[in-house]
Amino acid sequence: MTKTPGFGQAVRQSLTMAYRGLLKVRHTPEQLFDVTLQPILFTLMFAYVFGGAISGDVRSYLPVIIPGILVQTVITASIVTGVQLREDMDKGVFDRFRSLPIARMAPLAGALLADMIRYAIATVLTFAIGYVMGYRPDAGLGYVALAGVVVMACAWCISWIFAFFGVVARTASTVQGVSVIILLPLTILSNAFVPVQTMPGWLQKFVNVNPVSHLVSAVRELVNEGTFGWHLAVSLIGAAAIAAVFAPLAVRAYMRRA
Repeated sequence: MTKTPGFGQAVRQSLTMAYRGLLKVRHTPEQLFDVTLQPILFTLMFAYVFGGAISGDVRSYLPVIIPGILVQTVITASIVTGVQLREDMDKGVFDRFRSLPIARMAPLAGALLADMIRYAIATVLTFAIGYVMGYRPDAGLGYVALAGVVVMACAWCISWIFAFFGVVARTASTVQGVSVIILLPLTILSNAFVPVQTMPGWLQKFVNVNPVSHLVSAVRELVNEGTFGWHLAVSLIGAAAIAAVFAPLAVRAYMRRA
């Protein structure tokens, strides 16, 4: 009779599975295109297209757009969690894991941990391209690092939504399609790229309650002003609530199939 792994063993096995996820990236580096090319291309495009119209010049627009691009890139990168989870399940990888004497949760937990590296890459590159273009956060490096941690933590919580989709959906394309339908309106219809005041009144009401807008505002307050405000509290509480709801759902659905 197989002995159920203890908590310490489960943690080590989850870290091993996270390492497996990083090895996959090493062999197929194109998996990082969304967190390497996207922040660079989007920052350049939005800055030079909208910078003059919104802030008068590109450099003045950077304190607005860099936090927006950061949130958009890292949040959308969390979709990959569900897509890759579904692909592994379709290929029978998890069936092989089931035959091993490891914690049943380890493959799922490892996948989520590995994605933190993706979020970190996106965060560093977004601020790096902003720096090259002339962006100098007034709050200093410490608050920049704190803002990056906040965004990564929120993205990790959100990734539980897509992990749940990855377990219950029939195909990886379904996971990606549904996830994009959810995230695209939230990122575009937010304050990430343009001031809320320029939008129609009815749209402003939605943008002001949009969780993405709160997270973008929280990052701007941290990196540009060095302040902790209401937006940060809303973002963290909202992210924790998402994890509290979808983590158990994802785990329950995964355990039924694993």
